[in-house]
Amino acid sequence: MTGISTHVLDTSLGRPAEGVPVELALNTEGGWTVLGTSATDSDGRVKDLPAVEAGSVVRLRFDVAAYHRSADHAAAASDGTPFFPEVSIVFTVAPAQHHYHVPLLLNPFGYSVYRGS
Repeated sequence: MTGISTHVLDTSLGRPAEGVPVELALNTEGGWTVLGTSATDSDGRVKDLPAVEAGSVVRLRFDVAAYHRSADHAAAASDGTPFFPEVSIVFTVAPAQHHYHVPLLLNPFGYSVYRGS
């Protein structure tokens, strides 16, 4: 089994993005099956997602719109609506990997993601 964690940083504010809803889902023959949900803590981290089997194709879905609707971010876009309402990251869990850390760098008009350590 392979553990998965994530970290969201709001690059427009220069701080961790607290309260971003995150969903982990597994790609199955019938579509996506949600394995777990959480939200980023005060340090922008999610550490409590369930482990997955090696060889699985999984998706981390970040509800960016919910984050930007908070009072601190209402003025981030001209009308308060984020350009990207969600960010979905799909990746394959390789055999022999014990943990994946997937950081997301976020701002109102873009994002970047990478495989962390």
